[in-house]
Parts: sequence; C-alpha cells; structure tokens
Amino acid sequence: MAEEAAAAASRPATSVDAPPIAIGNIAEKKCNFPMLVFFRDARCVFKMDALGSEILRIAIPAAMALAADPVASLIDTAFIGHLGPVEIAAVGVAIAIFNQASKVTIFPLVSITTSFVAEEETVQRIESEKREDTGKAVVVEADGESTTDLEKGKGIAGSSPPPPQNDDDDDDEGKKKEASVGMESSGCALDGDVGGNHNNKEVMTKKKRHIPSASTAIVVGGMLGVLQAVVLIFTATPLLNIMGVKSGSAMLVPAQKYLVLRSFGSPAVLLSLAMQGVFRGLKDTKTPLYATVAGDVANIILDPIFIFVCKWGVSGAAIAHVISQYLISLILLLKLMKMIHLMPPSVKDLQFNRFLKNGFVLLAKVIAATICVTFAASRAARLGSTPMAAFQICLQVWLTSSLLADGLAIAGQAIIATAFAEKDYHKATSAATRVLQMSFFLGIGLAGVVGAGLYFGDTIFTKDRNVLRVISIGIPFVAATQPINSIAFVFDGVNFGASDFKFSSYSMVLVAAATLPTVYFLSKSGGFVGIWVALTMFMGLRTVAGIWRMGTATGPWRFLKGSLKL
Repeated sequence: MAEEAAAAASRPATSVDAPPIAIGNIAEKKCNFPMLVFFRDARCVFKMDALGSEILRIAIPAAMALAADPVASLIDTAFIGHLGPVEIAAVGVAIAIFNQASKVTIFPLVSITTSFVAEEETVQRIESEKREDTGKAVVVEADGESTTDLEKGKGIAGSSPPPPQNDDDDDDEGKKKEASVGMESSGCALDGDVGGNHNNKEVMTKKKRHIPSASTAIVVGGMLGVLQAVVLIFTATPLLNIMGVKSGSAMLVPAQKYLVLRSFGSPAVLLSLAMQGVFRGLKDTKTPLYATVAGDVANIILDPIFIFVCKWGVSGAAIAHVISQYLISLILLLKLMKMIHLMPPSVKDLQFNRFLKNGFVLLAKVIAATICVTFAASRAARLGSTPMAAFQICLQVWLTSSLLADGLAIAGQAIIATAFAEKDYHKATSAATRVLQMSFFLGIGLAGVVGAGLYFGDTIFTKDRNVLRVISIGIPFVAATQPINSIAFVFDGVNFGASDFKFSSYSMVLVAAATLPTVYFLSKSGGFVGIWVALTMFMGLRTVAGIWRMGTATGPWRFLKGSLKL
C-alpha cells in the first residue's frame, strides 16, 4: 500500500478537473474512444429506473408547457387562416419578428437562470445537510456516547470539498450495497440508483429562502420586457420592411396591427419565461405547465370571440394572446412568492455581473440561431403570400413538434447542473447519454406523427388550394428532420447543464455563418424547396457540433477520457 501511494504521488497532475469515475469500490473500465459514450447503456434507454423516472418527471411537464404556447399559436393560425391567405401570411411575418425579439432578449436569461438556480439550490442543500450532520454529531459528543459521529461531522463541514471519486463516501452503507448489486445484476441499474437517490432532496425546505439568481432573473426579465415592447411598437413598420413586407404590400397593414398589439404583452412574456427558468432550476416543471395551460385555454376561448364575434380580425387574435400572457405571468408570480423571497436582503446580492457575462455569450448564440429561421421566413415572404402562408404553417408545425424535445433538454440541464455542483460526474454522464438517446427515439416517433398529421390535417389551417399544394411540398422536410431537431435541441440542454456556454455560442455562430448564405442561394435557385433544404442543413450542423464536443471529451467533458464504462 505504501508503494502504491508513493507511485500515485509521483505521477504528474493532469489538466482534467475530474479523475476517472468510480462508484463505491467499482472502478470503470478504461476507454480511449470517448465517442462511444453516446452508446453507453443504450439498452436501458426505456428503463424506468430512478434516473429514467427523474428525467421523465421533469421532462414531460416541461415539454407540455413548451408545446402549449406553440399549440396556441397553431390555433391562432387556424383561426386567422379562415380570414384569408393575406392575413395568415401577414401574421406569420409578425410572429417571426416577435419570436426573434423574444428569443434574443429572454433565451439567454432563461438558460443561465436554470443552471444557476439548480447550482445554488444544490449548494444550499448540501450546506444544510452538513449543518444538520454536524449538529447531530455535537449532540452525540455531548451525551458522551461516541466521538465517531463528531469526527465525521468535522470532516463534512471542512472547507475543502471531497474529491469527485469519493463522493459516495458520504452516502450510507445501504446505498453502497444497492449500487454494487446494481452493477452486478445490470449494467444500467447503477446509473438509475445514482440518479434517483436525490429525489427526496429536491426541495431543501418548504420555508421561503433566498436564491439570488432567481431574484436577478425576475428583475432582468421585467426590464427586458419593457425594453422589447418599446422597441417593437416604435419600429414595427421598418422591421416589417426588412422582412420583405414593403409599403405597397397587402400584408403590411394587418402585420403592423398584429405586431404592435402583440408587443404590449412583451413584459408579461419575458417575465413569465424568466420565472419558468427559476422553476426549472428547482426541478419544478409542473407549475409552469399549469400556468401555461390556463393562459392558453383563455387564449383559445377569446380567439373566436375577438376575431369573429367582435370582428376585430388579426387585432383580436393579438389581444387574446396578450391577455393570456399576463394571466400566465400572474399565476407564476403568485406561486413563486410562496417559495422564495423575490428580493434579496440587499441589492448587492443581485448577480447582475454574472448574468450579464454569461448572458452576452449566449446572446450571440440566440441571434445566430433565430436569425437563420427569420431570414428563411423573409426569403419565403419574397416568394409571395401563398408560399409565405404555406411556409408559416409548416414552420409552426416544425417548431411545435421539435419543441417537445426541449422537455428532455430541460430535464438534462437541471440534472446535469446539479450533478456538476455535487461533483458527481458519473451521474452527469449518465443523464447526458440517457436524454440524448431518448431524444433520438422521440424524433423518430415525431417524424411519423408529424408527417401523417400534416398530410391529413392540413385543411385545419387553410382551405386555399394553392396554399395546400405548397404545404404538401414541405411535409417531407418537416417530418424527416424531426430526429435531427430533437438531438440538436437536447444537446443545447446538455451543454447548458455543464455550463459550457461559450462553446454553445461560438459553435452556433459558425453554423449560422454557413447557413445564411446557403438559405440565400438555395432560395433563389430552389424557391420553397431550397429554403427547407437549407433549414435541414442548419439543424444537421447543430447536431454535429454537439456530437463533436462531448464525443471528443473536450471542455467540461474532459473527464471522459480514460474513464468511460463500456
């Protein structure tokens, strides 16, 4: 033993933050091909072990909440489609502008909020457990029965965190035995045991507590919402001109009305999304689901009343949407007030510098990603009202179905961020590979559902034969890209969970740089089909970037080198 210790001490230190992973007394096999991590425990992708259950418990409500708003937009599109192809094309352009602005202002905030809140909640929980263990140890010592627990308490409360490979030393003996048995009986049972042992720790206490990142997110979200509303209201016409809707176009007036009225809901939209980021960090995705469904039901009820009964047309659709957004924001705010202190003890506790630093990094990613879709919409608008109407319907279906994968991305981000905060790299790897494998099969299922649904249900959106004919051309692209889209979206969640914000941003900028000229040239040569070919290439490049980062064991995934369990 002395010789082994001396040999270990003589080995040079590496740059890898996390050493080879070991669970209990079971060391993982060596592997020099990190790319194989994506096939790790693939047979367990549908296994409802503790890790799988935790992922679905977070992902399903999150996916339903994410899909609820696009579904409401689809319903808006269906109602507006009966007004005529000009109206639906006009609203399509206005929605593209509004979504572009919202994603640019709020997506970075939501993404970093989820990771920061998950990390802070985990640190507070660990510190609380340390204090409880130390307090119990002091009581034992005072009784004079034993000093062992006191010594353990001192070790736990020390300022130096334990190395990652010894994280399980603080677990009880029962968990160690369970993990060992799991490894012997099933290669994937261990992953589940590790992932699910924190289920009873998700909420550290029912008392209201201070989470500075949550307070910061709400303040920033409200400020950005007001700023977005002012900008969109006063620049609606120039923005529409940039999108190809010129002064002589029949789409200009209805598009301007919809965009201006919809902009009044920007504060509610951004504030509610910021609060959803807080709830996701707390691994509570049910509350945002309930709030979103309540708001969207209100929108669905008000749409036909305002559009047809009141005869407000596209203006009625915008007003109904604004009312629903304020309802969602109010529900979330009231719920969050019961869980945390919305304002910290001091303004100094607000983490503006931290949010701005990472927010600006992700801002480049969001601009690069959304500008590709927005540019594609502008090229479709230049083809005329009929191709634009068909593109808007196909795009809404494309985004709505693909956003279901974002539920897995959110689950992966929350679990991975927690695991990294705990230095539990085994769980981080297991969660990442599981959600990626799930996303692939989800995409395959969506391909069939979306293809059949759009083929047989396209008349729900419009009765115009020319628009329906163009939609039929886009169906193969909308359906076939679902597996690629699902993996790409989940890779975002994996990268955010590992706080790999810079790579996620820089890689997206490179992808956009290759996509924008492709959209331009293919739209000129191939028209409607060319645009969808370019969007397919766009999502494919995003997926390749994610595979490269984790598959080459670089960045936060450096620990995968030489420590991959086959």
